[in-house]
Amino acid sequence: MNRPSVAIVGAGLGGLGAAIRLKQSGFDSIALLEKSSGVGGTWRDNSYPGCCCDVPVVLYQFSFAPSIRWHHVFPRQPEIQQYCEDLVDDHALRSHLVLNDETVEAAWDEKRSVWRLTSASGQVREANALIAALGQLNRPRLPDIQGRDAFAGPAFHSARWDHSVDLARKRVAVIGTAASAVQIIPEVAKTASQLTVFQRTPNWIAPRQDRPITDEENALILTATHVAGLQRELLYQSADHLFWQVFSWTQPGRDAYTRVALNHLAAQVRDESLRKQLTPTYPIGCKRVLFADDFYPALLQPNVALETDRVARIERDGIVMNEGHKHEVDVIVYATGFETTGWNWSLDVIGRDGVHLRDVWSHTPQAYLGITVARFPNLFVLYGPNTNLGHNSITFMLEQQMNYVLQLLEAMRERKVAAIEVTQAAQERHNRELQEALARTTWADPQCQSWYKNTAGVITQNWGSHTRDYASATARVVWDDYQVR
Repeated sequence: MNRPSVAIVGAGLGGLGAAIRLKQSGFDSIALLEKSSGVGGTWRDNSYPGCCCDVPVVLYQFSFAPSIRWHHVFPRQPEIQQYCEDLVDDHALRSHLVLNDETVEAAWDEKRSVWRLTSASGQVREANALIAALGQLNRPRLPDIQGRDAFAGPAFHSARWDHSVDLARKRVAVIGTAASAVQIIPEVAKTASQLTVFQRTPNWIAPRQDRPITDEENALILTATHVAGLQRELLYQSADHLFWQVFSWTQPGRDAYTRVALNHLAAQVRDESLRKQLTPTYPIGCKRVLFADDFYPALLQPNVALETDRVARIERDGIVMNEGHKHEVDVIVYATGFETTGWNWSLDVIGRDGVHLRDVWSHTPQAYLGITVARFPNLFVLYGPNTNLGHNSITFMLEQQMNYVLQLLEAMRERKVAAIEVTQAAQERHNRELQEALARTTWADPQCQSWYKNTAGVITQNWGSHTRDYASATARVVWDDYQVR
């Protein structure tokens, strides 16, 4: 095999980064397959008011593709979407892009050692290697509420925002108070005549401390690029060493960040009753820690009300609570997150002996380092099982995964290898050790209920240690853990 051909499914940040790194390493037979009409993935899908990244941009952009076209320390959705577009143009990816045609099946041909990919339009492609860059946060989850379909007005998920609906002078309901909601609510509060926020569980919220990035700062960075590198390293080390203590049962760290969050709440919400409603009863770190400066102040506006009773049902013109009270509303926004733990990709991946990945992952999704899966040769997953984070930037994890995949692909190219597959024993050993590490984290606390766990209580989403440990684990391929043929 001279130059393995590679198909990448998904043109979000992961897929774009993989294509760039492949090109930089001399791979030119690349197909970047995207079901939508453009690139960007989750940043293309999520265009709700106030949408922005909760990771500082110096950590969120790729180290191999830095930009100075940022306008905020925590970049807004249009900025990140533009960054994705710039990645395509700056790295000549347009000729590799195939848009508007969803890849629905990928089947492994054992005799020929190729992946056969079929799209919704019937187009068939073959590739020696398949990179699944499908992400996790792209399947909106709607709550199971009685009468949800009975509502007569506009109703939509935050990730499918209906921009044709004018919220000015409308009575708006936002169901949910997590990561998307804390960004949406301050913006909707500016125009809605009445905004009712339906909270099931309060979240730990720390100050974001966002600010604009000036043209002068960007100009200075160009004169001393190493300073930007130092800034990135400082933020990275702070997150990986200090913030990680929230999740590692380190009592001083958890106590410190608990005080940070409580001080932030106390400074912005003086009303004791409201403050009590907004104070979590579970340990910090159980769920995603949020960062917001304007969420609490938004709740204090005269046109905003916080509802903490349980929703009983939705009717044609409003939302009825367990206690019987009804909120009449004109628009419902579901800020209720995504389907994650089921790993129900729209792509049906069929490996050796006709085994389907969705069946293998139906109970407890597992992969080796979150990247390779036994019985699925030459399949490489980005942002796979147990590679999510609570404390650092996912782009760092993606970069380590890309570098690891490159090692495997370069071995295929240089050694003329047809197929590389992780052994079942290696995969099981890795996941056993990973779950042992995760058992020592905050997420393992029986009080902790979040999308990080599946219904059986197994943590299937998150990495169990520092990101630098993941970088070390993926730094080189342990060939004894693979079958090569």
